[in-house]
Amino acid sequence: MCEVIVLFNGHSTKFDDETMKANCTCTLIKASKNIIVDTMTAWDREKIIQVLIKHNITPEKIDYVVCTHGHADHIGNNNLFVNAEHIIGTCVHRGELFFNKNLKDGYQICPEVKIIATPGHTPDDITVLVESTVSGKSTCFAITGDLFEKEEDILDPTIWQELGTTELQKTQSCMRSHVIDIANFIIPGHGPMFTVTDDMRKTIKNQIIV
Repeated sequence: MCEVIVLFNGHSTKFDDETMKANCTCTLIKASKNIIVDTMTAWDREKIIQVLIKHNITPEKIDYVVCTHGHADHIGNNNLFVNAEHIIGTCVHRGELFFNKNLKDGYQICPEVKIIATPGHTPDDITVLVESTVSGKSTCFAITGDLFEKEEDILDPTIWQELGTTELQKTQSCMRSHVIDIANFIIPGHGPMFTVTDDMRKTIKNQIIV
């Protein structure tokens, strides 16, 4: 049994050119390994501890911490999980040991969960792909970080374009199409999980920058 549990939905609101209020989506994967994806800001420590307790998990029981990229709102509580291997973007380490993993070909951290490189928002962004079963059907959850900011950025691509790395917009547009083609559900960096439709896939494909 593999469960994908969104612990907290992310959000983002731009106030002006200098100020944005934001926090990331935080997700728990209960599979053959326990995995937490994106650990929010340093001010969310107690929130994370308490919500894990509700799911019968303590920080010591987390096997992998995955941060889709290294921005502050995605890595704030990594040090809660000192028994875990940490994957921060394309950097993989456990304590002072750093491992050379080629995430372009994917890093299978357990039978149900694979990490792939999806550069765009930053050069080192990654996406977590989870294979599960929903209503008896094989289902792919893609935990994308800011590859997808929120569902609204499908119809309004300026949302992700304004927040990403300008030089990598072409790459990000391709990565978005690749991920949405294989996913049934997307858990974006700053919004609720949404169901992927064929119309969404067509929209994203038409947005590929050539």
